[in-house]
Amino acid sequence: MPSEDTAARPQASSVTEMTEYVLPQHANALGNVFGGQIMAWVDLCAAITAQRHSGKMAVTAFVDDLKFQAPVKVGEVVRLRARVTATFRTSMEVEIVVEGENSRTGNRWPCVDALVTFVAIADDGTPTPVRPLLLDADDVRASQAAGEARRQQRLARTAR
Repeated sequence: MPSEDTAARPQASSVTEMTEYVLPQHANALGNVFGGQIMAWVDLCAAITAQRHSGKMAVTAFVDDLKFQAPVKVGEVVRLRARVTATFRTSMEVEIVVEGENSRTGNRWPCVDALVTFVAIADDGTPTPVRPLLLDADDVRASQAAGEARRQQRLARTAR
């Protein structure tokens, strides 16, 4: 029987949702939230997800497919939702979907989508194995397969 550290975990067990209110210190001169602020919130939300899944500290290793789609203004809300999409030996891919929201009207719009790879870190500071994703549904199996394909593309790009 696998130990708790090595047992596969369901995707839903590490989902993280965050809500941030855009204040003037988060915005540029146009009143739009800084892209770097969104990136910091994305990294934080994804790190929590990676640590929930792995049960270990996790560090950002790679960011790809970070796409800004529409701005969020001062006084509006940023909603983030992250989930583990694939696991590998010592790393995991996390997808983060970010929406803007006008809390007065309830209107929401796509803001950013991102994929971030995290490496699990042992107490001695070295990479450590990650428990697998529980492949208990067709969409999770498809997510793992797509993540593996993206990982191969990443590795090929960085090997050049």
